Amino acid sequence: MGTSGPGPGLGTVGAVNGLDRESTAPLWRQLQGLLLRRIEGGEFANRFPGELALAEEYGVSRQTVRQALRELRAGGILVAERGRQPRVAPPAEITQPVGALYSLFAAVEAAGLKQYSVVRTLDVRADAVVAERLGLEASAPLLYLERLRLAGDEPLALDRVWLPAELAEPLLDADFQHTSLYGELFRRAGLRLDHGCEQIRAVIPTAAERAQLRCDEQAAALSISRLGTASRRPVEWRHTLVRGDRFALTAEFSGRVGYRLLGSRTEFVTA
Repeated sequence: MGTSGPGPGLGTVGAVNGLDRESTAPLWRQLQGLLLRRIEGGEFANRFPGELALAEEYGVSRQTVRQALRELRAGGILVAERGRQPRVAPPAEITQPVGALYSLFAAVEAAGLKQYSVVRTLDVRADAVVAERLGLEASAPLLYLERLRLAGDEPLALDRVWLPAELAEPLLDADFQHTSLYGELFRRAGLRLDHGCEQIRAVIPTAAERAQLRCDEQAAALSISRLGTASRRPVEWRHTLVRGDRFALTAEFSGRVGYRLLGSRTEFVTA
């Protein structure tokens, strides 16, 4: 890539505006890199230019611009809503290491946001499918807790959890509006989770879920299913639907050690 002029996108067509037409790299790929650097520099915080403006600025076809923007959208850098100008995606407010036996409660508090829950259901019921996952008889009573989790007065997640009632029944008297499940489980039942297995998928929330989470129809979410154990015994089955625009998972990798899950030895503290 050739040298640039006073800034990306300034000056005449050619290497002056950051595009090297003699390079083997496609123009759309070069343009993608230039726009990414401008985004990282905060240049488009208020408004992102349209396709025509970018095509004129860089002296390229609109097809070249479209391909560059398509890649930026695929990488989650830009947000495109039907009938609207693209905009820079805001950074996730809450981040969590992949592989950590983490607490959503603690992650929210660590981000400096007030954590609050609206308790939808707290009762004892039977669920044959969940009971099987917990290694119990199909008719075994389960404590069921369903909450809408909020962070900073905005919905963050829909959280549903099942635990064996024989162990967790003391939690029926707990107030989960602003307290952690794992903290209450330890205080009231003497039970501390020490291991977990999760499956994480990207999903589009249903209309009902979007209404509860207050997200638009283009928004994606993370569907997180967790089996938690204590002393090798399955004691928790949980499903959490988290807004993808407010929550991010992180990991580290390097050429020397490869992919490494952050916090993989962290124990549950609260949730």
